[in-house]
Order: sequence, then structure tokens, then C-alpha cells
Amino acid sequence: MKRVIVACGSGVATSQMVASKLKNLLQKRGIPAQVDAVDIKSLDRHIKNCDVYVSITKPDKDYPVTVCSGIPFLTGVGMDAELEKIIQALK
Repeated sequence: MKRVIVACGSGVATSQMVASKLKNLLQKRGIPAQVDAVDIKSLDRHIKNCDVYVSITKPDKDYPVTVCSGIPFLTGVGMDAELEKIIQALK
């Protein structure tokens, strides 16, 4: 199964909210994926085993996976476009 990780500073607030919303949106579209919230300190460990990284803050380096912004899932602005990027990366 494809895996999406959402990372924020603590891995318990913002990333959990975005991960929950993203998981529901993917399920409604019939896209099977595991969506996990992690803290930013453990990102390097988790990114090795994911297909998409949803970032709450601007990444400070390049990653070998598709990187999307989590802000649209908080604000609703540009959410459809970001969701489409994630769906394409999961295909």
C-alpha cells in the first residue's frame, strides 16, 4: 500500500489534523493509502518508506519523494490542486 506522511513540529497537532483530512479525502476518491502524521525530527527515518511527503513548513532540503504542501488542507485554498498532486503521485 502506498504511504503518505505528514510532518509538523510535534507530530500531534497540525500534522494529525492534515493527515486525518487527507485520509478522508483519499478514501472518498477510492485511493488506497496509509496516511501517517510524524514529527519533523523523525522525518528522515520515515521518508525512506513513503511515497509522498506532505509538509506543513517549507522543506529545507530536497527529498527523493513527491513533496506537497499541507497548508491548503488547513486553509482550503488550493486544496483540490494539492490533492490532485498527491493522487497522481500515488498512482
